[in-house]
Formats: sequence, C-alpha cells, structure tokens
Amino acid sequence: MFECITSARSFGRHIVMAGITAGLTLVGMSAALAGGCPDDKMKADARQPVTHAGKGVTDTVLAAIDLEKEPAGIKERQLRFRKLTIEPGGIVPWHSHADRPAIIYIAEGDVVEYASNCSVPIVHKAGDIRPETSGTSHWWQNTGSKTVILFVGDVLHDKTDHNM
Repeated sequence: MFECITSARSFGRHIVMAGITAGLTLVGMSAALAGGCPDDKMKADARQPVTHAGKGVTDTVLAAIDLEKEPAGIKERQLRFRKLTIEPGGIVPWHSHADRPAIIYIAEGDVVEYASNCSVPIVHKAGDIRPETSGTSHWWQNTGSKTVILFVGDVLHDKTDHNM
C-alpha cells in the first residue's frame, strides 16, 4: 500500500509539473506575440511623423551608467533605466530609435503605439515587452481612463534628446 501511495504522489507531481510547464509555455508565447504589429500590416513608412506635443507624461531616470567608464568602453553612451508615467489622454511624442535602442516593459495599464512601420495602431497591455530598435519611429498615447506605467531600459547617445 505504501508503494502505491508513493507512486500516486509521484504521478501527481508529474501531472502538476506538466501543467505548470504547459501554462508557462503558453504565457511565454502570448507575451512574445502580444502587442506586435500583424505581419500583413507591416511595411516601411506606413505612418508619417506627427507633431503632437508630449503631454501628461512624467519621465524619471531611476539609474544610469556611463558606458565609457565600463569595460565595454562605449564612448558617449549611457545605459539608463527609467519610469514613464502616462496619464489618461497623455502622449509620448513622435521619436526615433535610430540612435537609441530601448526595451519597454508595460507594468500597468494599456497604451497605444503608432509605429512608422505598422499601418494599424498597436495596443500594448500590462505585462507586454516592446523592443525598440533602429528601425523604430513612433508615438504613444494613453487612450484609456487609467494611468499607464512603463519601465524603460535604453542606451542614450544624445544627452539633449528629450523625446522619451
């Protein structure tokens, strides 16, 4: 009888682990696919620059590292970690990542991205991660009724760049 109970517990653990693994795989897949431009809507210069002024956005640098002083020795570059808070109706103005790669984590709320290489708006939800590379020019808007919080890691070159 003891052997049977041990086997049942072992089998149960395997079932639980298989369920957890499957769940994590699905979550990982949905996070990877979430907040992206549909393949059939991607094209160069799908959206032209706009002149909306930034509004309702707080950009706080939480930490920064001068990369020239690090072993990588990357001149005139700074690795930053920032928190952006976008109030309802707030706008992050049009900007380019030609010289400033970034990774954005949407911590709270939903926000809409209008990207130069996507003919439709892209909705990002809490938990999404958005890489921003040299091919990315865009603007963002909080079209909802709740504040959006983003955490951003980027490599800054132009210290006068205030386009978030």
